[in-house]
Amino acid sequence: MTGTQADVGVLGTGTMGAMTLWRLARRGIHAVGLEQLAPGHDQSAAGGETRIFRTAYLEGPQYVPLLQEAFTLWRELEAESGRRLLTLNGGLMIGEPGSPAINNLLESIRTFGLSHEILDAPAARDRYPQHRIRDNEITVLDRQAGFLRPELAVLLAAASAERAGATVERYTRIEAIEPDNSGVTVRAGGEERRFNRVVVAAGAWSGRLLPQLASRIQLQRIVLTWYAARQPELFNHERFPIFIRRSTDDIDMSGMPSVDGAGVKIGSKITHSPVPDPDKLNRTVAAADLEPVRDAVARLLPDLYPDPIRVSTYMDGYTPDGHGLVGALPGTDRVIVLAGFSGHGFKMSPVIGDIAADLIIDGKTNRSIDHLAPDRFS
Repeated sequence: MTGTQADVGVLGTGTMGAMTLWRLARRGIHAVGLEQLAPGHDQSAAGGETRIFRTAYLEGPQYVPLLQEAFTLWRELEAESGRRLLTLNGGLMIGEPGSPAINNLLESIRTFGLSHEILDAPAARDRYPQHRIRDNEITVLDRQAGFLRPELAVLLAAASAERAGATVERYTRIEAIEPDNSGVTVRAGGEERRFNRVVVAAGAWSGRLLPQLASRIQLQRIVLTWYAARQPELFNHERFPIFIRRSTDDIDMSGMPSVDGAGVKIGSKITHSPVPDPDKLNRTVAAADLEPVRDAVARLLPDLYPDPIRVSTYMDGYTPDGHGLVGALPGTDRVIVLAGFSGHGFKMSPVIGDIAADLIIDGKTNRSIDHLAPDRFS
């Protein structure tokens, strides 16, 4: 058996893996990260220069304590790295009163006393003229929201982990994971390594490495688009908060301000499509693929030129209920799974990494993660 040895292996050092390595290293645990590319790559989910951070949560109030901890850990990583990763410029959640998303959002606010403001349609149109708000919609301003720098954050988390004693083996493709009663054998880069426990944070490749979970993780191709503004000053981070728009007529879109002159970034589930093989992601975007989002931009963000100036493709794993998988692999406590975050995991990644460290070191965590249990579909 060859290759670097350690008590803990972290398989994949993308978003969740890099954060796990960092949190393990901060607790004095020597772990080895195995990565088929390198931390900070843009070949899976964490790309496009910005990702949303928000605290008042559309997906349910059970996430709020995790997000509050994540906020603290983001600031800790900034302090360690000396780089700014999280900019709080507010977040607008636009939707129809009584809808599930808005109900979840308001429950999050009420339960945890979150700083916010509720605007009716006329008030929202007056304050945020960039948006075309319809009469039947409300806008909720989440004051502890903004945007993160994903590629840089992953790179810096891995670098901080390495400075604290972790090892990252780059360009080492993981081929198989074989747990048994006394440990885990990992085949990667043509070599075998033996670990006491492993964390599988392989993103889009998690279902391939853990076939028993493959049916629970559907890969989706994500098309992101960037738009030029007719009045650029309206779309800088000081005047244009991040936003998410959910409506019953299938409008589901999110956006971020123009940073670094890169254009206004828009994402929408109407551009998603299945990915049969993570090694063969189709990165070519046909004009027809963009028609729905172009139409939505033209109608709802009229001060943007509706033809994108940039298009990029990514992929992420989605579970049937839209919540991630965090915990021991069913049947063995030797393998901790971090997978299937369904497009909304990046913002909470530091605390997910810390939870993984809890599970590795103590075999349990005091955070409430029952809604993320990998065996909940059994």
